[in-house]
Amino acid sequence: MTTTAATDLPLWPPSTLDQGPFALLDDEQRWLLARPVTRVRLPTGVPAWLVTRHADVRQLLRHPGFSADLERPGFPLLRPLPPQTDLDLQGGFIRMDGAEHSRLRRMLTAEFMIKNVRRIEPLIRQTVDAALDDLAAAGPPADLVESFALPVPSVVICHLLGVPYADHDFFQVRSRTLLDRTVPAELVAAHLRELRGYLHDLILARQADADGADDLISRLVRGRVATGQLAVAELVGMAMLLLVAGHETTANMISLSTLLLLREPGRFAALRAAPDRAAILVEELLRYLSVVRTGLPRLALTDAEIGGHLIRAGEGAVAVLSLANRDPKVFDNPEEFDPYREAHQHFAFGFGVHQCIGQPLARAELRIALVELARRFPGLRVTVPPEQLSTRDTSIVFGLNTLPVTW
Repeated sequence: MTTTAATDLPLWPPSTLDQGPFALLDDEQRWLLARPVTRVRLPTGVPAWLVTRHADVRQLLRHPGFSADLERPGFPLLRPLPPQTDLDLQGGFIRMDGAEHSRLRRMLTAEFMIKNVRRIEPLIRQTVDAALDDLAAAGPPADLVESFALPVPSVVICHLLGVPYADHDFFQVRSRTLLDRTVPAELVAAHLRELRGYLHDLILARQADADGADDLISRLVRGRVATGQLAVAELVGMAMLLLVAGHETTANMISLSTLLLLREPGRFAALRAAPDRAAILVEELLRYLSVVRTGLPRLALTDAEIGGHLIRAGEGAVAVLSLANRDPKVFDNPEEFDPYREAHQHFAFGFGVHQCIGQPLARAELRIALVELARRFPGLRVTVPPEQLSTRDTSIVFGLNTLPVTW
């Protein structure tokens, strides 16, 4: 990648990436999708290969010759890394490769298996019902993000991890800092330290608790930390990853999905009439909305051919999930939202060894939240045009800041 200066390459993510909640592909994105492996310039000024076609994204994310380790020299960073110590990096298995990634991920796999998520569905329903009770009691108008979309996954992940929900303002503010591409690295580092310190103290308290609570952190303290299989610093990193990812992505999906369904009143009515089809609807929502729009960066450790293009060792590549989910070779009329589409091939949760470990939980939360919202608030409507809504354009996870509604 030396024949063209990085400054001459198109910028990714482009400024048009988040023009609106449901903006169709613009000319630049169509151009990128038509040239499925092409060179771009990242905000950090470094060049990278942009991979957009469904088959090529699958190939890239399952290829053993690509690394997810952000600390490797030459990694295609979307923003500068915050200053961190080796201790700070422990436990963040989403950015690890090989055996270390597998070792930590395996400790969590059983917790998020479909059968275990089914066991906690009563908790999800109870949380959804409580939020809707509060919404009804407060009366219209309301901000659906603040009163429903954000509290539901936050309460659930706090319960599962054993983190006090009373502290949700603290970790939600810091979570948004960590996900914002434009926040200075120094502030990201400060919020990382604060969040790690909070979780470190929580874990030490669990170690001192002789009886032990029945939550994920407590079980890992007893079963892994106490046996020497897991360091406290590693558990801190794992818990932080689950806490941040466990509420931000699902909260954004709940609010965006509600907005999308309310664009045509018949969609909410159809969901009320056939809640058994909600699982199919959820897959299409995940495909169509694709809230992780900036892509997943990887670094080539060996020469590799992706989509017929040679990516040399030391070069970066970015797999764009949102564009892969609009690939016409996989999805008919991909820019249309079809609530009856069988969209199970989407990459909303990534693909390969690093795909989202909590996806069964996210699916259950989204399904239950939408079904119950449609059932209990048949007259729900948005009070402002979609183009006037404030969106989280600079976040790694796209979403709405607010969703004003009435009923």
